[in-house]
Amino acid sequence: MRMAPNCERMHMATNALTIRAATPADAAELLAIYAFYVENTAITFEYDVPSVEEFARRIAGTLEKYPYLVAESSDGIQGYAYVGQFHARPAYDWAVETSVYVRRDGRTRGTGRALYDALEKVLAAQGILNLEACIAYAPVEDEYLTNNSVGFHDHMGYRMVGRFEKCGFKFNRWYDMVWMEKLIGEHCADQPPVRWFPQVASDLENILNS
Repeated sequence: MRMAPNCERMHMATNALTIRAATPADAAELLAIYAFYVENTAITFEYDVPSVEEFARRIAGTLEKYPYLVAESSDGIQGYAYVGQFHARPAYDWAVETSVYVRRDGRTRGTGRALYDALEKVLAAQGILNLEACIAYAPVEDEYLTNNSVGFHDHMGYRMVGRFEKCGFKFNRWYDMVWMEKLIGEHCADQPPVRWFPQVASDLENILNS
């Protein structure tokens, strides 16, 4: 993993939250947030909670190219957001897939918005243009899945661009999947190359506070 020294200490304070870059050392605390969604919801289609070691590897792998941000308060980490590769071919470098997870006891406190706002600033600094959100969708809402995530992304400026029916199976039920998209930059004929996260990490504090 290539990161600028001390970039984990760079942050943005937002409504008693501090946004900073994650590190693999955060894996256990972030996994505690994620495990609830794996075990109790269809928000993620992952069936089994990964190990702390696997989760740490995922964090480290993301940070090689992309931001992985956490939101902290005096009560610990409240949520996290990151992006991943949209497609392996280099023509897709300017598009990423977004993800955000918030502690189940803090889902109405603005943590998700704070994380997504911060994420957009970092991605814009990298020269990334298209944000793609892959969202589990319930044709009929149930105890495992509501469509609140669609509403959240709509509120954040994403638009619906596609829907696939009955493509996810969890808890013995079939769920749809939708794609929502937000464009955050200008698409040019002479588009500059994307800068990967290690190239902007040394300026993370200024980016988040801009």
